Amino acid sequence: MKLEEFIEHCLSYPGSYEDQPFGEGWTAIRHKGNKKLFALIFNRDGHLCVNLKCDPERSDFLRQAFKEVKPGYHMNKEHWNTVILDEDLPEDDLHDMVRHSFELTRPKRKTQK
Repeated sequence: MKLEEFIEHCLSYPGSYEDQPFGEGWTAIRHKGNKKLFALIFNRDGHLCVNLKCDPERSDFLRQAFKEVKPGYHMNKEHWNTVILDEDLPEDDLHDMVRHSFELTRPKRKTQK
């Protein structure tokens, strides 16, 4: 998947926006409500990559199921995966990982009293 396509997909989630908190070469996709990032896009070793948050049990499964999924680069390796975007990962699986990260980091809904 190309960078522009991936950013466009991430920005299709409600309340998301693009940021570059670490300067050029790093693109964060965040929630407007709490400013938490759910996708951190960068180049590493000649590959386009993204860090995505993930439940720990699911992280292990994804790392074993897909060669493109590695422990999170510069992140908590229990809760974050690095996904190589320019290899053969099926798009549906990638979109599912983005959705999962979005859900894990979204602003908490206020409960009514």
